[in-house]
Amino acid sequence: MQFSILTFLTLVAVLAVALAAVHRPLGAYLAAVADSPRHLRLERWIYRASGVAPEGEQTWKAYARSVVAFSAAGVALLYAAQRLQPLLSGAQLAGVDPWVAMNTAVSFVTNTNWQAYAPESTLGPVVQMAFLAVQNFVSAAAGIAVAFALVRGFVRKGADSLGNFWVDLTRITVRVLLPLAVAAAVVLVIAGVVQGFWPTEVHNPLTGAAQTIPGGPVASQEAIKELGTNGGGYFNANSAHPFENPNAVTNVFEVFLLLAIPFSLPYTFGRMVGSRKQGYTVLTVMGSLWLLATGLMAWAVAAWPTSGEGLEQRFGPAASGIFATATTLTSTGAVDAAHDSLPPLAGGMAMFDMMLGEVAPGGVGSGLYGMLVLAVVAVFLGGLMVGRTPEYLGKKVQARHMTLAALYLLVTPVLVLVLTGAAVLVPSVVAAAPAQGPHQFSELLYAFTSGANNNGSAFAGLNASDPLISTLMDVAMWVGRVLPMVLVLALAGSFAAQEPIPPSPGTLATYGPLFAGLLGTVTVLFTALNYFPALALGPIAEGTIR
Repeated sequence: MQFSILTFLTLVAVLAVALAAVHRPLGAYLAAVADSPRHLRLERWIYRASGVAPEGEQTWKAYARSVVAFSAAGVALLYAAQRLQPLLSGAQLAGVDPWVAMNTAVSFVTNTNWQAYAPESTLGPVVQMAFLAVQNFVSAAAGIAVAFALVRGFVRKGADSLGNFWVDLTRITVRVLLPLAVAAAVVLVIAGVVQGFWPTEVHNPLTGAAQTIPGGPVASQEAIKELGTNGGGYFNANSAHPFENPNAVTNVFEVFLLLAIPFSLPYTFGRMVGSRKQGYTVLTVMGSLWLLATGLMAWAVAAWPTSGEGLEQRFGPAASGIFATATTLTSTGAVDAAHDSLPPLAGGMAMFDMMLGEVAPGGVGSGLYGMLVLAVVAVFLGGLMVGRTPEYLGKKVQARHMTLAALYLLVTPVLVLVLTGAAVLVPSVVAAAPAQGPHQFSELLYAFTSGANNNGSAFAGLNASDPLISTLMDVAMWVGRVLPMVLVLALAGSFAAQEPIPPSPGTLATYGPLFAGLLGTVTVLFTALNYFPALALGPIAEGTIR
């Protein structure tokens, strides 16, 4: 298929206009939810049933313990549900293999949604809807809650608390994700996405043959899958399946859904800190990186001679490239094309997008707090250049803050590089990636990059159900999600305890084009320095061989 520049520019323009339209109202609504002094009746019922005192606030340590405990309980519940599936499905489906069940549980709790199984034949509607889809809501809400806590850390003065995790989790789910997901699901159903609870028998009028096609609550899961940057599909083909993504309208709408909240959160940030300039600066960096990455992906797809293998034939290579960039720049992992069959440099771009830390615009919540950690590093570097103590939003950036920021930024690269390096030394793991040459290494590198960054997309040639790979992926997903959250909360607690410093003539402005350029440069250079050698062994080496 030929790459159409006109189609590419039109789709990018449509997305840009749609995202600009929702940026301010959705961002303002999220800020109102974060700072609301009132509790809805449904929320009060939930607090009463769960024993939560909604007026009580938590220190960063208590907030972090709540996040970790909630995540661990989610893993145990999902694992049990999959193993006990015969009881839940009336013995129509078998219990899931223990290794796959644990991998899936960790995956959905950490907002990764890595799927080492064929969903339509492995899991029934009960497990998919009552357990996996629920995690799609609460794991996304947990990410936004941590982002709220970090922003409160910048706003509060001499405080020892960051809010209440259970209140934040409940409000975000009830007031934001549920209503938006219902509205999105209605749009998807109208546009042709399947929604039901029984398989459908289709008769071919020419041959008279009948075929039973799996059905289920697809549209409702599809909505929160994209809106919460989750990515786990109801079908194994994910958004390349016509039941999940039937036409060009649903394709661009799904890309819009996965970008909507992450691109709106910078306005929330600016509103909460009382300076919209700060929010627009973060948005500028996120948007610029998204446009740059989307353009490079388009070039990589268009420049490589290909028959279109692996690309979505219904929508064309331009739409596939835009979807691939959006899903890897966020922590979504949904796909409308086979990333394993992308041209080598395009597959490398998908990896690089994840290696950026998924901050352009990133996952729901995780994109904002990741970019704010990078802003702290950028302020520190700027302070060194002008010879004064760095400050961000009136708070001094001290050694403790830089230690926490550095640890946050190093968690994912260490996981990716160490686990990939260990994997290539194990013959059974290497055998699970049947490709030859640089692409074999690329399959392993992509897998651990996806897992540690909580993305969930994959190069399909890898046998991800292998017990050792499954276990290593569990480590990558769990540590890559939970440890950065704890470090962010520690950073927030340290900033909240400080009293603000009035700006002076020597204070580095953390808004405007100059700081945006510094922040964008820090983001790209940090990624390049960490990952370029590994990329050179995989997609870059493969891309030079024609």
